[in-house]
Amino acid sequence: MNNNTQFKKPDVLILSFAHLAHDTFSAFLAPLLPLLIDKLGMSLSMSAFLDIIRRAPALFNPLLGLMAEKTGIKYFVILTPAVTAISMGLVGLANSVTMLLILLFVAGISAALFHVPTPVVVKEASGNRVGTGMSFFMVGGELARTVGPLLAISAVSLWSLEEIYRLIPLGLIASLVLYVKLKNLDGNRQLKKPKEKGDTHRLLRLYWPFFTAVGAFICFQAAMKSALTLYLPVYLTGQGASLWFAGISLSVLQFFGVIGTFWAGNISDRVGRRKTLVVSSIGSVIFMGLFIVTQNIIILSLLGLFLFASGPILMATFQDTQSSLPTFMNSMYMFINFGVSSLVVFVLGLVGDAIGLELTYQLCVIFALGTIPAGFILTGLGRKKF
Repeated sequence: MNNNTQFKKPDVLILSFAHLAHDTFSAFLAPLLPLLIDKLGMSLSMSAFLDIIRRAPALFNPLLGLMAEKTGIKYFVILTPAVTAISMGLVGLANSVTMLLILLFVAGISAALFHVPTPVVVKEASGNRVGTGMSFFMVGGELARTVGPLLAISAVSLWSLEEIYRLIPLGLIASLVLYVKLKNLDGNRQLKKPKEKGDTHRLLRLYWPFFTAVGAFICFQAAMKSALTLYLPVYLTGQGASLWFAGISLSVLQFFGVIGTFWAGNISDRVGRRKTLVVSSIGSVIFMGLFIVTQNIIILSLLGLFLFASGPILMATFQDTQSSLPTFMNSMYMFINFGVSSLVVFVLGLVGDAIGLELTYQLCVIFALGTIPAGFILTGLGRKKF
């Protein structure tokens, strides 16, 4: 069998662990946000700006993608968990909004350096099962967003907000483990990818309809997704829930997101990207509406199954495109994803300040209906050969 068509499970699992190690610390912001808002006296719109600053380095993703075409990415994967752990571990010590913004910006740079090139290596290791490989990779990230809130809240309860820096050694250990694992890979199993050549300007001209459709889908989904992943603890504590319950609710959402993420890519390989993406969009809208009415944690679990299923499908759709520069294409996905989401989350903060989070959540459900037609359109464009 051609080696390029084989599913190299050990390599995919290593990259999934790297995703877990990195994104565990990235997931600290949401559960700590109620405490940071209280400590620094921030509004919802200002707290949204924190997330925008953390996402801002994504504006340079296409440049990072081009850089990754010319250099090895092994040390991006190895070092970024440590860098993110240090920057996010110090947010509790921030005594001003400016200091907090600097730490989050550094964490954002680290996240961009990790997320841009790594999915392309996952594609290379996945052979003819790209959707399955992306699911494994995304499971690491979603599991991190399950572990991260619990770890952060536990650290606050055990020590204090200011002493969560005690968790930094976990990130350093993760980078050390990755160094040992990746260093020992040999022969055909080295973490590498072929050099890529192509005209980026031509790709941008040819694929702009596809990029526009992806941007529309992410825009419609981002309000609902950001309302849950960033503001769920603020929303629940504002209604009288404890910080522990809010943190656990966020972890429950993310845990079932792990299951949805894991199955979505595999299912999309079997029944098609379009069907899987549209069904996940419909399920997300339905269960978000039910959660607002009931605030039931079981409904929240079902919402997590559908809400995060789109991640590996979108990444696989980008890798399905007939492009000679898959790393650049992935960087465009990250650029669109983080760029559009940043704008939406800021608007979400402004709306939340103006009308309250409860009504904002209801508007997010209505807005998310747009993901259904957008899902039909983008999956069709993604299959076109240019």
